[in-house]
Amino acid sequence: MADNRRVSRVAAQIKREVSQMLISGIKDDRVGAGMVSITDVEVAGDLQHAKIFVSIYGTPEAKAQTMEGLKSTVGFVRHELGQRIKIRHTPEIRFVEDTSLERGDRMIHLINQIRQQEKEKEQLVDHLE
Repeated sequence: MADNRRVSRVAAQIKREVSQMLISGIKDDRVGAGMVSITDVEVAGDLQHAKIFVSIYGTPEAKAQTMEGLKSTVGFVRHELGQRIKIRHTPEIRFVEDTSLERGDRMIHLINQIRQQEKEKEQLVDHLE
C-alpha cells in the first residue's frame, strides 16, 4: 500500500501525462469530436487502478463518440504511461465521464431562475401597495 502523498503524486503525474497525450499523442478522430478536459484522477491505494475523470463539451452524440474513442485508447494510454512514469506496475486505466460541471451549471441556472422569480414577486407586491 502506498502512502497518501505517493498516491497523490502518481495521480497528478497521470493527469499531466494523459492531458499531454490528449493534445498530441492520441490519434483517434473520435476523441476530437468533443472538447475533452481531464478534471480529476483517482488512483487506488495500491496503485493498481486509476480512474480518469473527463469532462466533454459538445452535443450528446459527440460526447458518446468521444467516450467510445477514449475507451478504445485505454491500451495505448496505459502503454504510454508505462513508458513515461517510473513505477513498478502501470495502473489499469478507466475513463469516466465527469458531469459535475454540467450539474453545477444547471444549479446556477436554477438559482438564477429563483432569484428572478423573487424579484418579480417583490416588484408585483410593491406595485400593488
